[in-house]
Amino acid sequence: MCLRYLGFAFLVSIPGLLHVCHGIFLGAGHSCDAPILDDGYLVPKKTTYSHEANLMYGCDNGRKPAVEGWWATIICQNGTWSHTPQCIDEQACIPLDIPNGKYKKSPKGWYDNKQSIYIKCDKGYESKNRDATAICSNGTWTSVPVCEKSIETCGEPPKIPHAVIIHQEYQELFAADSEVQYECEDGYSVEGGGTKDSITCMSGNWTEGSTCRARPGPVNGGSAGGGTGGRPTTSTGSGTSHIVEVKNCGQRPVVSNGDIVGDNKMFLKYQCAAWYKRVGPERVMCYSNGMWSEVPICKATFCSVDTDTYPALLSVGVQIIKDGETGKLRCVDQDHWLTDHYSAVRCTNGKVNLSRCCGAIEWLFC
Repeated sequence: MCLRYLGFAFLVSIPGLLHVCHGIFLGAGHSCDAPILDDGYLVPKKTTYSHEANLMYGCDNGRKPAVEGWWATIICQNGTWSHTPQCIDEQACIPLDIPNGKYKKSPKGWYDNKQSIYIKCDKGYESKNRDATAICSNGTWTSVPVCEKSIETCGEPPKIPHAVIIHQEYQELFAADSEVQYECEDGYSVEGGGTKDSITCMSGNWTEGSTCRARPGPVNGGSAGGGTGGRPTTSTGSGTSHIVEVKNCGQRPVVSNGDIVGDNKMFLKYQCAAWYKRVGPERVMCYSNGMWSEVPICKATFCSVDTDTYPALLSVGVQIIKDGETGKLRCVDQDHWLTDHYSAVRCTNGKVNLSRCCGAIEWLFC
């Protein structure tokens, strides 16, 4: 083809172009010189290697390749090796692959023994169990962090009839407080006569945007519909209300055996004390009518057994048994002076059930 377009006489007079065309026809590539490898060896060992040739390498005792495995392969790609072979201390660590997270890369390409790295999760993700540090220990990473979806993130925005999301590339997750704008199609508008509105990711859910309604006209008639201006709505006893900042609702609800944790202007987040579990929503919102949304309760996950109220039990004060578990409490051995006897005390959903008093061995089967 080169002869066809450039002309035979022209190519003959310029040998360099003829060589290029020859390479295109034959698919030839430049060869690679043998790489320099300290503290290691090449197999097979040659002076030069042809294009697309594979070259394996290993490392001396106490060293290892700077890639996964105790040996590695590099490929000659048109005069350049696929990566530079290196042998590093076998106690060093190679880079980690953290899905949905990133960290500061080492300029050396590997990390020394005992070196730690801090993982920063991408927007919409958070470190599982708040563990964000990995440590290189004798060639292996310990406590490798996991970036998981945050409970406060949102999925893709809900479909809004007669509207499209604008100035926003598609993505699967949106971080808390993310705002996306949408625009109504021609002939439709939101409350106030405009064509644009926005919705916000709040506590894992998208706020409700204004509806795109058909504009009044000779064909479809009607009037612009009302909406909520991008704020979540709810139906209360006094009508429809929307969520506002918590400072608008006055004194904060008190939850027995629970505390308010975190600091967010749009909601209160509750957490129960140890030995209690939350029943109800984790977050409490403030409505524009001055009322709070549903407040959770903290339910005990244990039974409190006052031995003084059970004549069959030896008085030892109040005993705590975790819900779903069985405790062993000693009985008053009036008729069994030779051996100790016990009652199996089981806690089920906060209620106490006592068995009859049995010997120390068979008390669980009474």
